[in-house]
Amino acid sequence: MSSTPSTVADVMTHGVVAVGRDADFREVTDTLQRWQVSAVPVLTGDGRVVGVVSEADLLTARARARDGASADALTAGRMMSVPAVTVHPGSPLNEAARAMARGHLKRLPVVDEEDYLVGIVSRSDLLKVYLDDDRGLTDRVRFELVATLGPTAVVDTGVRSENGRITLSGDLPDAVSAPVLERLVRSVPGVVGVELRLATPV
Repeated sequence: MSSTPSTVADVMTHGVVAVGRDADFREVTDTLQRWQVSAVPVLTGDGRVVGVVSEADLLTARARARDGASADALTAGRMMSVPAVTVHPGSPLNEAARAMARGHLKRLPVVDEEDYLVGIVSRSDLLKVYLDDDRGLTDRVRFELVATLGPTAVVDTGVRSENGRITLSGDLPDAVSAPVLERLVRSVPGVVGVELRLATPV
């Protein structure tokens, strides 16, 4: 189980395309098209992430500009979304997945404790883990339940994984409430969602 990716550092890409705050509209657009990405981090001169500029940001800036010439004069620093949504290398994969889901984002800059850019993690990076490992994820969730609640507590609880979403069925274990059980399952690396289909034993 130790070889299973569990943190952002395990799946992130170290080489990152980024732009400076002074990059103009055309430079940012060319960068996105050249590298086939939908957004890029915006960096200070020393490499700290201060924002992200996306295709949506470019379209918004273009629409607000009165003409093409004024749009071309816009810089990444003026167009970017702030603050940037970022994660740390040691962040669990499910934390990165939830941040992407909340912000409807396709990728997140990975920064160190001082906000220096160290990598990028994308939806596809996470999905490779989840889609290739449903059986392994089921085993990890079952292991965690047994280790925490004991083997007899979960004997009547079924565990199924599909694309990183865990469904628990059968009887709710006596030793734990439904909200606590859900939090326990969500804490397992690789889990992106939990559905409880559990009956309370009579």
